Amino acid sequence: MRRGLFRFTLVGLLIVAGAPRAWATTYAIDQDHTTVSFKIRHLFSFVRGTFNRFEGRFDYVPDQPEQWKADVTIQAASIDTRVPDRDNHLRSKDFLDVEQHPTITFTSTGVTDVTPTSAKLHGRLTIHGIEKPVVLDLTIHGEGKDPWGKIRSGFTATTTMNRKDFGIAWNKAVETGQLLVGEEVEVILEVEGVAPSPA
Repeated sequence: MRRGLFRFTLVGLLIVAGAPRAWATTYAIDQDHTTVSFKIRHLFSFVRGTFNRFEGRFDYVPDQPEQWKADVTIQAASIDTRVPDRDNHLRSKDFLDVEQHPTITFTSTGVTDVTPTSAKLHGRLTIHGIEKPVVLDLTIHGEGKDPWGKIRSGFTATTTMNRKDFGIAWNKAVETGQLLVGEEVEVILEVEGVAPSPA
């Protein structure tokens, strides 16, 4: 009985060891085809902005979400709302305090709710020196070769967060009692990555 069990276990291990496994491809984020943007209310309208300097990598292989992961670093001082005076205020101690906290970082911790075209990417986001859990809603755009033979992959990631959770609480009240700046920030990432060329 024990000998038969041993044979069964050994055969099972050999089958598992011999089964092909799809290893994740590591993509470097292509800064020329990636946009890190946000949207926040200002009184009776909304202001949109971007961060223009960032770097990162993500691992991806279709149908293997346990291998997916991402790490991104954003230079906080690269914030750009197309109004220099406003951007300087956003870099100051009232908001991002870029001298003390020069980077914004995201590191993934897992993936859930996976379908062929969507998923939820869980991770740790650090802004203004404060780290909080965050969930990004992913739209998966797939992967393939570009006209020059490079493997590319891309997705859209969105989330909404409260800036006060990260210690960014500055505000002003106007004569109607309404606050000048909203607390909720909508984040929209349009990401394209490129895999390294084979050696």
